[in-house]
Parts: sequence; structure tokens; C-alpha cells
Amino acid sequence: MKIAIVTDAWEPQVNGVVTTLRRTRASLARLGYAVSVFSPDRHCTIPCPTYPEIRLALWPRLKLARDLDELAPDAIHIATEGPLGLAAAAYCGSEGLAFTTSYHTQFPQYIRKRVPLPEAWTYGFLKLHHRRARRTLVATEQQRRDLVDRGFDNVVLWSRGVDGDVFRPRERERLKLPRPIFAYMGRVAVEKNIDDFLSLDLPGTKVVIGDGPDRKVLEARYPQAEFLGYKFGVELALCLSAADAFVFPSRTDTFGLVMLEAMACGTPVAAYPVTGPIDVVTRGVTGVLDPDLRKAALGALAIDRDLCARVAAGCTWERASAQFLGHLVRAADGTDLVAGASHPPFVLGMRGSGATPERIAVTAT
Repeated sequence: MKIAIVTDAWEPQVNGVVTTLRRTRASLARLGYAVSVFSPDRHCTIPCPTYPEIRLALWPRLKLARDLDELAPDAIHIATEGPLGLAAAAYCGSEGLAFTTSYHTQFPQYIRKRVPLPEAWTYGFLKLHHRRARRTLVATEQQRRDLVDRGFDNVVLWSRGVDGDVFRPRERERLKLPRPIFAYMGRVAVEKNIDDFLSLDLPGTKVVIGDGPDRKVLEARYPQAEFLGYKFGVELALCLSAADAFVFPSRTDTFGLVMLEAMACGTPVAAYPVTGPIDVVTRGVTGVLDPDLRKAALGALAIDRDLCARVAAGCTWERASAQFLGHLVRAADGTDLVAGASHPPFVLGMRGSGATPERIAVTAT
């Protein structure tokens, strides 16, 4: 069985979607599956307005159709709703092929922060796109419920993991700053709501790890905060381990993979009780959720760091990838969803259609 993942988000972008797809591909490769990623780097592209790190493929349908015809995948997963994702859905429709999609970001809310476009219009477009899929994969139960309430069909869970070899408790002296240290990690952009964090009256030091279009504005507005830019691998884990609390101010993320990475380093999370944190953070165990973000940040300082790390370590990419693979197999085989089931069980080795590991490829869009 060959799997193709089609994605408009791919390296060198630095975000949770790319990390998720990259880690999923690596996990399936270790199981013997061949993973093919169809991304913008195969096409002529232009930068996405307000998000230049994303390159949008120009007129991708003909080339993508040729590439998919050549691969002849047994399962196609469309990961994004950009030009490549739309082209892949059109290809599947014309060929009568089943496919799955995933819903990674609250796109209507992102658009709304930049353009005065009613969210209902954007949700209407997204429903038309995802309705054609056998299954739409989302990261949390709260997000699944939200989409079902908005009229989306066949929405199922595909959780996330953390790389335990990198993200684990480490020595805490990398950030030699006045404590307590409150850290944010991620894209520095309007949709991440970083102002809510940096404007808090907190003791110690506020640290921002990451980069993006709003960095210069925020550096000028909050000169007392430390902006470290992007950090990767062990260096990132050292910075997260050094923080006393991780503050996640976003109200629009569907998961927030950075929260899981911080928790795995033993750093508790402070966040709003909204989609993403509600399912990722165990209240009082791995962090504090409160409508008052300052209260959450101060409360997170009392969380047991060792327990926080142990809980997060149980979230593995192998487990998440098995869940992903199970949905693709069932969609390709035409297995019906059980009414109300959010994540049907899947046992590795049950690949359906007599497929072998060497015949499975994944395409990300």
C-alpha cells in the first residue's frame, strides 16, 4: 500500500504542521513504510501574503496529477487547504479516489485577524473542501467537537507526539536571567496573541523563542523582554528546561505542539482554557489554565516539574503515527466509520488490502 501526503506547508518552514508531518514520515519510515511528500518545492511558487515563509504553488494541478499518476498511491492524505491541497482534492475527485484530510490551524480566525472577512465565509469554504474527504483528522477532541458543531462530517482524532530523545529535562542554567523565567516559543505573529503575554505584570524575565513578522514591533514595544530568535534541537530543549513556566497565549491554535515539548522538558504550561490547551494540558499536573493569564503563569510555578515531564513523555510519535496510519488504511479500504467514534482502534500490522510495508507511501500537502 502506497501513501501520499500532499502539503502546502513544508521545510524550511518552522511550525507545528511541518514538525508533525516530518515526524510522522520518520516514524512510518522506521516501520518500513515508504513516505512520499508532495510539497511546494516541486513547483513554481510565490510567497504567501503576510506569511512569506510559506511558498504557494502556482497552477500546481497538472504537475501534481502527473506526479500522483506516477506514484499511483493506494492512500492519499491532504494535509492543508492551500493550492496544492485543493489541486490534490480536485485530482482525487476526477479520478474517483478516496482521500483523507487534516485540519491543522483555525484558518478562519487567522484570516479574520488580517482581513475583515466573516469567519462564516471561510468556514463555508473549508467545509466544501473537507466534505469530500473520507475522514478529516484533527489533533484534539475539543477541535473535533467544534468542527462537528459547525457541520463538518467524519471528523476523527489524530494526536501528536514529542521527541523524547531531544525534549527531556536538562540542566537549567542555559538562560542566565533573573528568575522566574517565563518563556514563549513559536512564530512571532499577530495570530499568536503574544501581546497578552508580554504585557503581563510578572516578576523575573519574559523570554520569546522564535521569529516572525511581528518581532521588531514587539521588541520595540517591550524592551525588557528577551528575544532569542529561533532555537533548534538540544539548544531549544536547554532553553525550555531553563524556563520556570511556559506561557502559551494563543487562542487560535488547534493543538500547540510547543506546549508538549515544553512539558517534556519539565516546564509547566500557563494558557487560556481554549481549544488546544484544554486537551494538551492536564490541569494542576502539567500546567494551569485560566481566563486570567497572569494568574495561570504564576500558578504554573508551583507545578511539579518531574511529574510534568513524566506525563508528557507518554505522548510518542510512534503512537500518533499508528493512529494516522489506521485512519488512512480504513479510508482506503472503505471501512465505514462507527457513528460517534472519534478514533477507531488500530493495530500495527493490520494494513488492509493485502498491502506490504514496502508498498506504503505518504504524501503531505
